[in-house]
Amino acid sequence: MDIVSDVVADIATDGHVLVLHGAFDVRSTWEVRNAIYEVIDVLDDDVVIDMTDVSTIDMTALRLLAVATRHAWLAGHHLTVRNPGPAVRRMVHLARLAHAIEVERVAATA
Repeated sequence: MDIVSDVVADIATDGHVLVLHGAFDVRSTWEVRNAIYEVIDVLDDDVVIDMTDVSTIDMTALRLLAVATRHAWLAGHHLTVRNPGPAVRRMVHLARLAHAIEVERVAATA
């Protein structure tokens, strides 16, 4: 597992899964973008972005996810966001990007 450190966010990569920690905003989008495109272009695989530990997200990061989702689709792959917290989900809907960012569906427990 490789770790790319940034002042704002950490990215842990485990094959096609990118695990983000901290604030995902304009200061960390370049590193996240490079990691996403590396999985798509170099590993030639689908991408899962685990956002369980992402505390905040901004419009720049949301736009990155939308553009990267399209890039993955054009390359014949999928980009899926896993476990976004309530604040992240709210920002996706406020930004009106819910149609452009695929969120992993989890089965409800009874």
